[in-house]
Amino acid sequence: MVISPHSSVSPVASPSRPRIVAALSGGVDSSTVAALLQEQGYAVEGVTLWLMRGKGQCCTEGLVDAAAVCEQLGIPHHVVDSRELFQANIVDYLVAGYAEGITPLPCSQCNKLVKFGPLLAYAREKLGISQMATGHYARVRFNAELGRYQLLRAVDRQKDQSYFLYDLSQEHLAHSLFPLGEYTKAQTRQLAARYGLVTADKPESQDLCLIETYGSMRSFLDQYLGQRPGEIVDTQGRVLGSHEGIHHYTVGQRKGLGIASSRPLYVVRIDAAMNRVVVGEREEATQAEAWVSQVNWVSIPAPTGSLAVEVQVRYRTPPVPAMVIPESPERVKLQFAEPQFGVTPGQAAVWYHGDLLLGGGILERPSP
Repeated sequence: MVISPHSSVSPVASPSRPRIVAALSGGVDSSTVAALLQEQGYAVEGVTLWLMRGKGQCCTEGLVDAAAVCEQLGIPHHVVDSRELFQANIVDYLVAGYAEGITPLPCSQCNKLVKFGPLLAYAREKLGISQMATGHYARVRFNAELGRYQLLRAVDRQKDQSYFLYDLSQEHLAHSLFPLGEYTKAQTRQLAARYGLVTADKPESQDLCLIETYGSMRSFLDQYLGQRPGEIVDTQGRVLGSHEGIHHYTVGQRKGLGIASSRPLYVVRIDAAMNRVVVGEREEATQAEAWVSQVNWVSIPAPTGSLAVEVQVRYRTPPVPAMVIPESPERVKLQFAEPQFGVTPGQAAVWYHGDLLLGGGILERPSP
């Protein structure tokens, strides 16, 4: 379903002014992208995906701010009702994953299935525009020798979001621009202030959009899964305590276990079949290797042999040396140079060579 666009007065695009869609969330980053592209001579049209009701940049609040930016810049603003798509591909995906005892990563899934693909399709089919720009901190380039678009980390390593973009296809990258990949966050704020954008001083979103809306991931999951009491056990099967639902826990977690122990204990694994949370000492929550499935090779074709890489197994964890050993183009084994703590099923493992993102996929549950 597409909501009739709110369009403010805008200059008519001429053949000499390339047309582009700016994906607007209502935050300072995407707002700055729209203003920057307009300054560079593009005929910009803003598009906002309405993902859910409530507070936050993915919600009703974001629509209002995005509309204000478009009115300020004098560009059309289109709102696409994507709530059903978001529910099916993100909400239901998260709920099913947590119920199975894994910790899904919604952001890469959302980028591929809710944002980039559908937004590019809307731009082409409804607006006749083939290029899109977003406020992500990442860089893209074309490698003529390989005949591939390549994804790179942003200049601002603290803001780099390439990890969440690992699952984009060559088609997505071919038609996407990431103007902020060459800027630091401080420089983006300075640009927004220079343009006088209404979002220039808007606080940065710190949490997953669902957390902004529901208050916490626990509250969100409880709404769908409720309380499902079970046992907390050690790796020998001894009962140490109880829990109100396995969806409240993730591998590597230490805080909030609610059990007394003379030594620090961490979640080692989650046994959905038995409705049990298994805890142990830190060494028991480390592993020397991991299997990764649903692999997407981004900047290089799928290799036939092993690769030495730096891999991230969570967004905020530093990259560590590892070997990628392909079983097939879609499944690989990771062998870490040193055992890694808290490798979490459902999260993404993304591997790099320097700033170049080579590929990534979803961490599998280890064999018992």
